[in-house]
Amino acid sequence: MIISIVNHKGGTGKTTTTLNLGAALALKGYRILLVDLDAQGNLSYSLGAADASATLSDVLFEEATLEDALVSCEGMDLLPGNTKLADVELALSKIDNRYFLLRNALQPAVDKYDFILMDCPPSLSLLTVNALCASDSILIPLQLEVLSVRGLDLILNSISKIQGTLHPGLSILGVLPVLVDMRKNLNTEIVSYINTNYKLKIFESYIRSNVKASEAPSFGSSVIQYAPSSTSAQDYIKFSKEFLKAIQLTLK
Repeated sequence: MIISIVNHKGGTGKTTTTLNLGAALALKGYRILLVDLDAQGNLSYSLGAADASATLSDVLFEEATLEDALVSCEGMDLLPGNTKLADVELALSKIDNRYFLLRNALQPAVDKYDFILMDCPPSLSLLTVNALCASDSILIPLQLEVLSVRGLDLILNSISKIQGTLHPGLSILGVLPVLVDMRKNLNTEIVSYINTNYKLKIFESYIRSNVKASEAPSFGSSVIQYAPSSTSAQDYIKFSKEFLKAIQLTLK
């Protein structure tokens, strides 16, 4: 199953969620492929693969095979990204099948993994559209802030357009609250607001703010490996269980 982790706003925990959800699922024995679609390459850096010899852009340009570009990290495979993805954006605009290039590139991997998790850029770029067209479902990490809720409308509008034109089968798995401090009344108020005004699943699991999650990337590690007893690690492990239940419901 291919899942895009999407939010058009930067700093919303997309990369942290992609990495640590993958790590939590890998601990349960699932075969995981992570895909770094962001030209900043933060996911690749977070797993110590910033200097990978072959990356996603090489695969899309057919300068390397998918298998040659994969890097093994923490029991998962990673398809790294780097600044060359900016060149991919420019090239895509001139290609006829520009929306499905990524889907075609990932086709050889679909049967080899239980989950392919894609860390999307913080914008509705052609790469993000490619990710959505390649995906079965979408996961939206969301900070419980007023501006984040405003941005949610933009995300849902973008998804609706993709569903209406390019990929009718695309579904939204749900919203994952991140960087949460439930001592703040605003956090609970925003959860209530989303439940009232949107037909979206909000996962009961949520990811608390924790400094260990910020430290882990500098050690090239998930927070689950770097600080397994931290609240962030435990939160992602808990969320992975709820995630699997949600997946089972979508497959019924």
